[in-house]
Amino acid sequence: MGILHTYTADVTWTGAGETGTSSYRAYSRDHEIRFDGKPAVLGSADPAFRGDPHRHSPEDLFVAALSQCHMLWFLHLAAEAGVVVVGYSDAATATMRVEAHGAGQFTEVVLHPVVTVSGTGTAVDATSDGHLMALHHRAHEYCFISRSVSVPVRIDPAPVRVATGPVS
Repeated sequence: MGILHTYTADVTWTGAGETGTSSYRAYSRDHEIRFDGKPAVLGSADPAFRGDPHRHSPEDLFVAALSQCHMLWFLHLAAEAGVVVVGYSDAATATMRVEAHGAGQFTEVVLHPVVTVSGTGTAVDATSDGHLMALHHRAHEYCFISRSVSVPVRIDPAPVRVATGPVS
């Protein structure tokens, strides 16, 4: 058996107002998510479900968690492979279907990583799109979050970028 890690999040609803859940429209979906020793995350429902558009929704955090986990594994594997990554961004997208009776689920998550590698000291074959795609596939296989969900997670990377000058 492997090493076990435990994670906790304290979620507190802050949107009761004066009437609580006296009706569907009577209360705010606002809440705070706290992690020990870390800043609070202000949460709400998605605006489509009467949430505050200026706060993070569970759906936002779900997509972000998949993107973060993939990125962290990719960077780890790139370092092990001798690929010097100097930039990484991802504009991840997700599609969620809501059924007539109100229940729903994500149908797909697509990661769109843009990787920039150093133009110095990195072997040319290590910076090929194919080599980086292999690292993306391995990162997907290792990502704790993607391994824990049933929704398909697809990786659609941009062509590799090579930095030509010093990275700031």
